Amino acid sequence: MSPDRRAVRRQETKDEIIAAAWDLVRQQGLAGLALRDLAQRVGMKAPSLYSYFASKSDIYDVMFREGYLAFAAEHDDLVVEPDRTGADGATVLRRMAHRFFEFCTSDPARYQLLFQRTIPEFVPSEESYAVALDVYGRLTSQLAALGFDDPQTIDLWTALLTGLTDQQISNDPGGTRWEGLVDRAVDMFIVANAPHLLEATTRGSTP
Repeated sequence: MSPDRRAVRRQETKDEIIAAAWDLVRQQGLAGLALRDLAQRVGMKAPSLYSYFASKSDIYDVMFREGYLAFAAEHDDLVVEPDRTGADGATVLRRMAHRFFEFCTSDPARYQLLFQRTIPEFVPSEESYAVALDVYGRLTSQLAALGFDDPQTIDLWTALLTGLTDQQISNDPGGTRWEGLVDRAVDMFIVANAPHLLEATTRGSTP
């Protein structure tokens, strides 16, 4: 087998391991990932995994990077400046909030890995953390384009959305109890920080 084919085969095996890891954490919880179960899932002995990943943290690291790349892809069409749909600022904020909420609640294990410290000993690599920083930079650019460039206001926005997400996942998994509060929470945020956005929406809806 040529070196190139060996490299391709090795990458395919790593991809298979990561896919199996996602399956397991979705079934057993993020902290419940066991290398013995993972190896069994891909037809290996547990020590063989170390031929592909140096540690369990390295597996989490690839998953972390994949999660943020998926997050970026999910939000690529939420362009604020210029907004391709011609929507007003309040509508754009609600759309951003719903997209975040749906992305997170659709995969609680991924949400925990990206936005919580469920695995206290896990620290993403510089390469993977750079992906997360890029995604956060896109978020802050979107908010700045709407007039929200104060760091505390941005922190409030992220706390608002993750709070709703946490409540939904913890207290009504698979339901809509807190999803139904997203628009109301966004409007409260706007009233507190940029009431002119709601005023513009009202004016735009007046016959």
